[in-house]
Amino acid sequence: MKKRTIIRSAAVLLTATMLTGCEIGNTEITFDIKHTNKHVAFAVNDTKCSIKEAKLYLCNYKNLYGNEYGVNLWNYDFGDESLDDYVKDVTIDELTRITCMSLLATEQGIELTEEEKALAEEASKEYYQSLTEEEKRFTGISQIELKQVYEKYALANKLYNSLTIGVDEEVSDDEARVMKIQQIIVSEESIAVEVEAALNAGNDFASLAGTYNEASELETHIARDTYPEEVEKVAFNLENDEISGKIQASDGNYYFIKCIDKFEEELTEENKVTILEKREKEKFYDVYDSFVESASFELNKDLWESVTLVGEEGLETDSFFKVYDNFFVEEN
Repeated sequence: MKKRTIIRSAAVLLTATMLTGCEIGNTEITFDIKHTNKHVAFAVNDTKCSIKEAKLYLCNYKNLYGNEYGVNLWNYDFGDESLDDYVKDVTIDELTRITCMSLLATEQGIELTEEEKALAEEASKEYYQSLTEEEKRFTGISQIELKQVYEKYALANKLYNSLTIGVDEEVSDDEARVMKIQQIIVSEESIAVEVEAALNAGNDFASLAGTYNEASELETHIARDTYPEEVEKVAFNLENDEISGKIQASDGNYYFIKCIDKFEEELTEENKVTILEKREKEKFYDVYDSFVESASFELNKDLWESVTLVGEEGLETDSFFKVYDNFFVEEN
């Protein structure tokens, strides 16, 4: 199994909160806005994060959305918040998390080996050479400083891997099983009785769905812990082409389920990875949340608010994390 890295997907990044508060792990934090050093973006305890490092992450996150994850932020509705401010919020959220993780690693006595430091240096050389003159000017970062950024990120990842050692990696087919189903969901009992009678009379499931279904889609997939317990109990005992009776669920709705494929092999394998990641995160946050709850956070609000991507040309870099993976991700 490959070592895991801690960069989040765009879907998760789209949950960032406002500038003076963010969720780090399972704990929501609030910044004490009082830092004034013109070179410091924020501080966790007494450890400062430079504005150069923050700008570097800012450039990458801005471009990662559209280039790697296929999310066009320029067409995304951010409500009252501008795209510029939104990506800045994401940057502070994620970079604060990485800073906390690197500090916790030190607290736990976790250090980079000389070999890992050498990898960070090689990564910094490769990534620095990829930067345009505009990107170097905007971030102001040097190769030496970039090496320190990679070391910090590597230390955060090393902490995660250390704290998740021992997690049970065995996930059974039954636990991870994903089914392909057709569904009819109605909210009124009288309608459910009509549907049940029509199904018992031999009417086509899909045709009835076209008339009665209040769900947004007829065909979907179901995994454990995704539907009400009463529905899953019935659904996971259906055979292919078998149709359930009326299921009254705790959410107040009535369900009818037709099993199309009781075992979607490819999706089940993907779900095994998701379940394992969930186990790892639960174990990780047992330790991590305690650190965050006791930490202090300061934000240099005036400095950070003065940073803008608006009007900046030539900031196309998005490979900071890819370069890291090229050097650090390997088979265990």
